[in-house]
Amino acid sequence: MSDAAQPSAAEVRAAAEAVKAALDRHLDAVERRSGPDDPAVYAAFDELAAAAEVYDELLYDTHDEVTPFEIPGNEALPAYAGPEEPSAVSVLIRRDYTVATPQRLLHQAQRIADLDPDAVDEAAVNGSGEAAGVVGTSVHAALGVLFGEFEPDEIASRHKEFGLEEGDSTLWVAAADEPTEPGEWLSAPFDQADPQRVVCRFDVSSVFDEELEGDDELVEPVDRER
Repeated sequence: MSDAAQPSAAEVRAAAEAVKAALDRHLDAVERRSGPDDPAVYAAFDELAAAAEVYDELLYDTHDEVTPFEIPGNEALPAYAGPEEPSAVSVLIRRDYTVATPQRLLHQAQRIADLDPDAVDEAAVNGSGEAAGVVGTSVHAALGVLFGEFEPDEIASRHKEFGLEEGDSTLWVAAADEPTEPGEWLSAPFDQADPQRVVCRFDVSSVFDEELEGDDELVEPVDRER
């Protein structure tokens, strides 16, 4: 930033006063909240975050100093705009894995095929066009067998046993106005996800561990980043 564009001390002071006012409004909203998802609290939170970010930037530009506050980034969820008491919810889950030990995955899939070939034939054929008797030679078919046989939560708890290594994962619980009709969203299951209807969100990532090692600060999964 050039000298001509440098903010004045008065601007920094004004930004600090804005943070103080936003703190008061946030506390007042919290004390008067009507329920766990009171939109006034979310609005006051967003205002406080925005005021703190402006102050942080001006303070750094003017005095080369930082605040101890953690300002939510652009990846934060927007303010909740769904119903206060949802009549239905959608649970959106993504879990990433690396095939760390292919031979272990192939062995487990072949074991499943050997124990129950009839239950595996359809999964193997749909997954790769190969019969269940050869799933032990195809990672593609083995994955179809594995995820066709076990629930996702069981795979998550036993991933090492299946030769997989965990990556990032996220879980969103989103409010819905009413239950969807059977088969309504199966062709595009994630297209209708609305961040403003997310009631709570939980993220797990190795990046949190890296931040913990670098900053010696506790980084926890997100619960609507509030």
